[in-house]
Amino acid sequence: MPLRDILIALLICLAWAGNFLGSALALRELPPLLFTALRLVLLVLLLAPFLRRPAPGQWPRLLAICISTGVLHFGLSFWALKLAGDLSSPAIVMQSYVPMSVLLAWAVLGERFAWRTGTAIALSFAGVLVLGMDPLVLDHPASLALMLASAFFLAVSTVLMRGLGGVTRYGMQAWIAAVGVLPLLGLSLWLEPGALATLGALSGTAWAGIAYAAIVASVIGHGLYYSLVQRHAVAKVMPWLLLTPVFASALGIAFWGDRPGPRLWLGGAMTLAGILLIALRSQAKSRPAPVAEEL
Repeated sequence: MPLRDILIALLICLAWAGNFLGSALALRELPPLLFTALRLVLLVLLLAPFLRRPAPGQWPRLLAICISTGVLHFGLSFWALKLAGDLSSPAIVMQSYVPMSVLLAWAVLGERFAWRTGTAIALSFAGVLVLGMDPLVLDHPASLALMLASAFFLAVSTVLMRGLGGVTRYGMQAWIAAVGVLPLLGLSLWLEPGALATLGALSGTAWAGIAYAAIVASVIGHGLYYSLVQRHAVAKVMPWLLLTPVFASALGIAFWGDRPGPRLWLGGAMTLAGILLIALRSQAKSRPAPVAEEL
């Protein structure tokens, strides 16, 4: 890619990495499901003009994508982030949705992959296992389990999106937000009693975290990403976007007090190396690869 587009890719990584830190700060004051709902409320307000009726027959697939992404992926990922003792491990583990997407496409769509891609998938999951043995992660095992579940639902959405047509990138975000708000608010009322009563006492930091997640990470980050994939293949852009968990780890060390141990470094390197190999294999075959997404 030309230097300008490389700089745009790095800016996307910074925007998405900053979302881990900004959201973690907001989650000190907010329960995760309510935080996710507020993020989607703001997204609906910002992206309402992009809401368009999908093509006939697309409603079931669109609704399944919205529930998988807006409610299950986002809700579980912020829940995992709140329980985590660090930013590094959630940022890395979330990228495991890429090999999950490849496996789901094989199981559901009948797509095939060569042994080299299979080796890369195995390397990614082995990296998650090694990372999970780090003492920092072992202290919060529920966070690791929730983030893996979140990654699975993002993989489900990724596979479902391959059969969805006529919905723009911003339109997809708008529908995810519009469909996800009410279920998340209902789940928050059920699982987070009294959460709504805390809204009046939120600090500016918490509101800034919500605004950052909606405006910078989603609208700006995805907008810049969409401009890149209009000019380049996803598989060419994706290796650069794998810097997102690297930047998130750096922010965690600088501002969150993360102290990753050798197992976390080794497991993270294995996971990201496997994902990079998947992207390179996809590029060689001229097939789209799942993109490394923000939280």
